[in-house]
Amino acid sequence: MSDELLLIGAGFLGVPYIEAARRLGVRVRLIETAQHAKLLGDRVDEVVVTPGGPDEVWAQAACAAAEDRRPDGVLGFSEPQVLAAALVQERFGLPGPSMYAASLSRNKALQRAAFGALGLPQPLHVVTDDLASAEEWASAQLPVVVKPLTGAGSAGVELVADRAAFADAVRRRAGSGRLLVESLATGPEYSWEGLLRDGEVLFGNLTAKETTGAPQFVERAHRPAQQLTGPAGEAVDRLIPRVVSALGMRTGIVHLEFRLTESGPCIMEVAVRTPGDYILDVISAAHGFDLYEAVLRLAMGRPLQDVPTAGAGRRAASWFPIAEAGTVLAVEGLAEVQAHPAVRRASVWLKPGDVVRPLSSSADRVGCVLLDGEGERELEEAFRFVRDRLHIVTQQK
Repeated sequence: MSDELLLIGAGFLGVPYIEAARRLGVRVRLIETAQHAKLLGDRVDEVVVTPGGPDEVWAQAACAAAEDRRPDGVLGFSEPQVLAAALVQERFGLPGPSMYAASLSRNKALQRAAFGALGLPQPLHVVTDDLASAEEWASAQLPVVVKPLTGAGSAGVELVADRAAFADAVRRRAGSGRLLVESLATGPEYSWEGLLRDGEVLFGNLTAKETTGAPQFVERAHRPAQQLTGPAGEAVDRLIPRVVSALGMRTGIVHLEFRLTESGPCIMEVAVRTPGDYILDVISAAHGFDLYEAVLRLAMGRPLQDVPTAGAGRRAASWFPIAEAGTVLAVEGLAEVQAHPAVRRASVWLKPGDVVRPLSSSADRVGCVLLDGEGERELEEAFRFVRDRLHIVTQQK
């Protein structure tokens, strides 16, 4: 009987893990919601249906499935599945980030506490159950960023610029639960994606990010295979091993987000799960190295193959169009974009008559374009073409 992977969550973006398992001859037992199980059931060997939702529900399904039949490897796909995977990994001594790393990954305030104790660079912050009680602290730091302790995709994140805006946030977010209030860090935003085994970094990549800026900072584009030189590059090189050590990271993937401020890199957050926005897809395209298969190999305790040691051979990017809130009248230029030789995938998730919500998180973006090219010039020319051609026309209410 072949080795079996217990894959906790997958949705649509996790399909490459299933495809990689097929290539490697690994059975896949998938824990998923009924909705996604209908879409993915014929791609895997077995499906365990769960209601999904909170971490605890995913953990209940994962722990029961693992006790029923011990897996050879476990992989939690996104945020709510991180702790579930770590529990099973710890229980059976399987490769994984560590329970400590998973716990920090799921709570931004715990990250701030652990990193602060070690003197890692990060925003000033306060944790509060009542935003009004943080007004005096925030007033001395304005502008500040308010965010929930868990979640992803900028959901619930907002910039509060002045006292009036803070008072409004107090009113709007009353009873919304525990919040993190941080001083604003400014500068270009990057992420570092690393593959580790037993604490050793086997592969690393730097991705430049483009966001909408204040107030929500929704991510719009990702360009992997970046190189930082000079003092900035040296500071980032020093930071990465310190973060890995502070996480207590053992085996798996790390997704570290930071801003490059005037005083150096400043940690935004870190996760030990697959980053969203097709980041692994564009890293794989740039480096000629399948990161989904690599992450799967690490989870199964298998050796990595053909790990890149030099710079990327190509350039790649993901871009997410947005649209003004209102009713969609037309989608313009999609066929032209799809036909461009540097475009690997392009889709718009809305059609005429659908309603676009005001932009508040990644879930409110309306499409995705993946590009890659031989070099920087080719990629940027394709980027300009896509931005110029693809438009979602809406009529405001």
